[in-house]
Amino acid sequence: MFAALAMVVGIIVGYVIRKVSYEKQVAEAHNDAKGIISKAKQEAVTAKKEAILEAKEESHQYRERVEDELKQRRSEVQRQEDRLLQREASLDHKDSALEKRENAVERKLDQEKEQLHQSKEQAEALIEQRKQEVEKVAQMSQEDAKQLLLSEVKEQLKTERAVMIRDSEQEAELSAERNAKKLIVEAIQRSAADVVSETTVSVVNLPNDDMKGRLIGREGRNIRTLETLTGIDLIIDDTPEAVVLSGFDPVRREIAKIALEKLIQDGRIHPARIEEAVDKARKQMDTQLRETGEQALFDLGIHSMHPDLIKTVGRMKYRTSYGQNVLDHSIEVAKLAGIMAAELGEDVTLAKRAGLLHDIGKAIDHEVDGSHVELGVELTRKYKENKVVINTIASHHGDVPANSVIAVLVQAADAISGARPGARSESLEQYIQRLKKLESIANSYDGVDHSYAIQAGRELRVIVKPKKISDLQATTLSHDIKNKIEKQLEYPGHIKVTVIREVRAVDYAK
Repeated sequence: MFAALAMVVGIIVGYVIRKVSYEKQVAEAHNDAKGIISKAKQEAVTAKKEAILEAKEESHQYRERVEDELKQRRSEVQRQEDRLLQREASLDHKDSALEKRENAVERKLDQEKEQLHQSKEQAEALIEQRKQEVEKVAQMSQEDAKQLLLSEVKEQLKTERAVMIRDSEQEAELSAERNAKKLIVEAIQRSAADVVSETTVSVVNLPNDDMKGRLIGREGRNIRTLETLTGIDLIIDDTPEAVVLSGFDPVRREIAKIALEKLIQDGRIHPARIEEAVDKARKQMDTQLRETGEQALFDLGIHSMHPDLIKTVGRMKYRTSYGQNVLDHSIEVAKLAGIMAAELGEDVTLAKRAGLLHDIGKAIDHEVDGSHVELGVELTRKYKENKVVINTIASHHGDVPANSVIAVLVQAADAISGARPGARSESLEQYIQRLKKLESIANSYDGVDHSYAIQAGRELRVIVKPKKISDLQATTLSHDIKNKIEKQLEYPGHIKVTVIREVRAVDYAK
């Protein structure tokens, strides 16, 4: 019993001791927390004061910078005002000097007028005195005196006439040069021609991006067929709803564009349909060439020309010379020559005709050997053009003498059109000539049907006739073309030569 009581008492005493210890610890914790809070408040007050001081310091520095800048600007404005005042004073001084000079010139003119009037009166008095003296000499009659006076005047006029003729010749030479320059400048001003810059790509818009996959076809057969038939590189990239046709020959590029637009509109895209579309595009191109030639003649007021020659004029739209469109250049030359011919009283229509046809040989120079001058002369003789036109074509580069004023005017108009800023780009022409040379090298081999330079000249595709070239010979041909290109051309990078030989058997079930 006693033991149990002692245990209870011990438990109670231990609980009391623990409670006292716990309360003591809680009190200490409260005191520590109060100290920390007090310390934090003091630090916050100190930080706030420091921040306010720093802000005031920065504000003071910023104010000083602004005041310095304002002082500099005020001083600059003051200097500008001083300069303006000086310039105004200088202008006032010059104005007063000009007024004085003007008054002096007016006084001098009045004096010269007075002197001229006095000289005129003196001359009239001398003439009258001379008449009286002549009448008194030897009792000469009035008629005799008149003849004597005339003979003396004639002698005097001979010398004056020689001097006047010499002065007139010199003045005529100077005025002729001035009038020629004035005439050319007026012709240039009245011919508002655009600066033409040819490119080697065309863009065809697509109705949606799904059309790109249909253009490529299974394993790329559609795109290969189109490139093989047209010789144009079809670029299908990430550009939304558009494909790019790349090729240096504008005629091929336009045919490919027409065919591709028809295929997109029709929706049926496969190799057989592509061949049909390209064939129709070539026929449509012939129609467009004729219409383009007729429009050029209509714009220039030329009303009669052989139909085949009109079509050749239309072909000039798809030819370039140093990056300048040949048809636009020829129309510009025709307009300039017509304007100058009108000023000189020459046949305006004939001058326009000669200007339009002066570069007609460039429309066929890729098909026939010879310079464009020789080809143009042969072509116009074939269609019985005017002799002035033929001589203009032959002489516009100085190969033969010009036999007419119109030929000279066309030479001047051709130089004006080609020399104006931005009209020509030699780098593009060199690029096109290199691609044409690539194709001519391939076409020089027997058995080659046609060839196309694509990929900006990095690839040459050669289509051969399967009856003349076998598979083994095709391999040899690609090697021979490669060797000839390496010997005759200078080019950057590598050129891939691809020889294509295809045999087809076609029959119809009836």
